[in-house]
Amino acid sequence: MAKFSSEVEVRGHLIDSMILTKIFDVIMDLGGEFEVLQMTVGKKKKEPSYAKLQIQGKNQEHLDKILEQVYREGATPTVGKNVVLKAAPKDMVMPEDFYSTTNNTTEILLSGKWITVDNMMMDKCIVVKGNRASCTPIRDVRKGDLIVVGETGVKITPPERPREGSNVFAFMGSSSSSERPTQHIAKKVAEDIFKTKKSGGKIILVGGPAIVHTGAADSIAELIKLGYLDGVLAGNALAVHDIEYATLGTSLGMNVHDGSLAIKGHRNHMDTINAVFRAGSISEMVKKGILRRGIMYECIKNKIPFVLAGSIRDDGPLPDVITDTAIAQREYKKVLKDAKMVIMVSTMLHSIATGNMLPAHVKVIVVDINQPTVTKLMDRGTWQALGIVTDVGAFLPLVAQEIKKIRK
Repeated sequence: MAKFSSEVEVRGHLIDSMILTKIFDVIMDLGGEFEVLQMTVGKKKKEPSYAKLQIQGKNQEHLDKILEQVYREGATPTVGKNVVLKAAPKDMVMPEDFYSTTNNTTEILLSGKWITVDNMMMDKCIVVKGNRASCTPIRDVRKGDLIVVGETGVKITPPERPREGSNVFAFMGSSSSSERPTQHIAKKVAEDIFKTKKSGGKIILVGGPAIVHTGAADSIAELIKLGYLDGVLAGNALAVHDIEYATLGTSLGMNVHDGSLAIKGHRNHMDTINAVFRAGSISEMVKKGILRRGIMYECIKNKIPFVLAGSIRDDGPLPDVITDTAIAQREYKKVLKDAKMVIMVSTMLHSIATGNMLPAHVKVIVVDINQPTVTKLMDRGTWQALGIVTDVGAFLPLVAQEIKKIRK
């Protein structure tokens, strides 16, 4: 064995999920060398493969740099070493060289036993308490917490290509384009939503006000009513314009059904905010019979949790909006817990924020007419997302129609 070398191994669906290719690319891109010492390829679709590699660097520092990246692609040392822990020096301060998490399924080797890390999210640390390990944001770190440092004893399992070959993720792959047959994609998305719910999966919507502006609010309200959405995450604007549309027929003062400008329409969204404050809250508007339809109405009538996270640009905001971002983030996480699919529609900021909270095994569909919005979400780390670049006003009604066809 060369002086500055190390043996690693990797298991799983290495070829069709491109895991081995990514490892090779990392080594070569960083100027390292590798030799495949052993390789066994699964002969059937569901059989995993195995590979043992020897990786060589120019010096120890160079080798360590390569190994750090290779471990993050799913490789592990052939000789298991326990994870290294250091105590947090003070509240909200992590030790130097803390392990920064990915959103992939992660395990740590603790006292010779592999332990799965709970609540995986990207860009956090791992706190160990007893025989439990959890992904923890920096503001929740307390002095004395034992935190994983370095890459030793950490194992990542990258998501693999779906084996079933029938859902929209297998059909489209994790990329985005506007040059695709919208009707066919809508049908595939509807099938996947239906199958997810049929198997007991939890589906969350992350939405922006364009849902209302483009005339898709009725479709989302119907999906909630039919039981296909289990939570709604949004900002002040979606709720305001949904209620504006439900009570006044406009969105930002424009008549939704024909696009004409309503008389004195410029004040409609402020009138809506005022009406909610007059009632006391959105739920009070429903209770008093003032709000009788729409996305927020269906959430309240069907006891579907929703979180409205505020921003510095909000008008009002509505009394239901959480203006403390740290609290809003925690409430988002509660709704997202155990989600199997998240559908993100026309909201760059809320989509990226939500994507950062999700483990990589959660299916993500992002729909936006703006290509950079879809691309930026993936570039920020939610690479498992399926991007659909299209008009949400046309796409969401198609999805709702296809679901109703399947139900029959």
